Amino acid sequence: MPPPEPAAQSERPPSAAVRCPCGSGNSYDDCCGRLHRGDARAATAEQLMRSRYSAFAVGDAGYLLRTWHPRTRPGSLRLEPSERWMRLEIDRTVQGSLFDTEGIVEFTAHSRQDGRRAQQHEISRFEKVSGTWLYLDAAD
Repeated sequence: MPPPEPAAQSERPPSAAVRCPCGSGNSYDDCCGRLHRGDARAATAEQLMRSRYSAFAVGDAGYLLRTWHPRTRPGSLRLEPSERWMRLEIDRTVQGSLFDTEGIVEFTAHSRQDGRRAQQHEISRFEKVSGTWLYLDAAD
């Protein structure tokens, strides 16, 4: 039985024709939008990482919480509405394929808030639970 869905911030999904924030070049609707709506699941740790970045970009806190491992998931998540996520760079992946149960994705996310640019560099750990990839935590 899945855990109850935690409270989420209001979402602002882009129109179907807008390019996906994850950088795939595909439309949001055909890319991460499918995962956000629950029409598909991430097949790899990198795909989950990209969809989570897109969730930050469109303000979908509910998706972020649903794809967070229950051992490390916070009770709630508030996204900063003034923060604009601009670009995602995947630096490297370790495992995390269709047949793995663990994976690492190192990335740099670029944002802008109050006119200032920022970068977030992280080495994220993922775990597949019952066939579903989940974000575990940031590696030390």
